[in-house]
Amino acid sequence: MREDYKKGGKSKKDPRLERAGVSGYNKPKKTPNHPTKSHVVVAKEGDKVKTIRFGQQGVSGSPKKTGESSSYRKRRESFKARHASNIKKGKMSAAYWADKVKW
Repeated sequence: MREDYKKGGKSKKDPRLERAGVSGYNKPKKTPNHPTKSHVVVAKEGDKVKTIRFGQQGVSGSPKKTGESSSYRKRRESFKARHASNIKKGKMSAAYWADKVKW
């Protein structure tokens, strides 16, 4: 870690936030020009900071809507069941953010 980002030094914005183009920690953003992933987030949990890219580009999730079809409901439930163990890992996993943002 660079000297000016350590505690007691000058408090500058983390360069990872600027590079990812997000407004702050744990604030996901759509990334339309990334070839494979649809979203990016700079996740922070305690002292750990990690840039996470998640979501398949071009594929829409299926957030719960009133009057949704049973196929969309099953699609959402299947995603959550398939990735349940990874979603439980918390903010430092891509599955957590995909579940929160896309599903």
